[in-house]
Amino acid sequence: MGTALAYVLVLAGVAALVFVLAAAVFGRGEELAPLAPDATPTRLPAREVSGADVRDLRFQQVLRGYRMAEVDWALDRLAGELDRVRTDRHELVDRVARLEATIARMRAEEDPGDERRPPR
Repeated sequence: MGTALAYVLVLAGVAALVFVLAAAVFGRGEELAPLAPDATPTRLPAREVSGADVRDLRFQQVLRGYRMAEVDWALDRLAGELDRVRTDRHELVDRVARLEATIARMRAEEDPGDERRPPR
């Protein structure tokens, strides 16, 4: 009986030691705080979001998740819109730069402040 008790005590000591080591390595079993209702773990880059960024965006899947075909369709549509808006924006910025250069050139040709210039 004494030997069996010694084995049980040694086994309990080893189990306690394993538990303490596991708790130290893996934590005490506490759960992470839940995300706020409007928060998501899905991330987008801090820089301008491009169509490729939206196409690469993926959402968490849950048991009663979403219809992936519908979300993928929406993401593709959004990506196309972002690409179109970015292209339009770059075209407009180029057009404004050309118009500003034309205005500056016209003002330089019509500069009334320089009376020392001979008339043409």
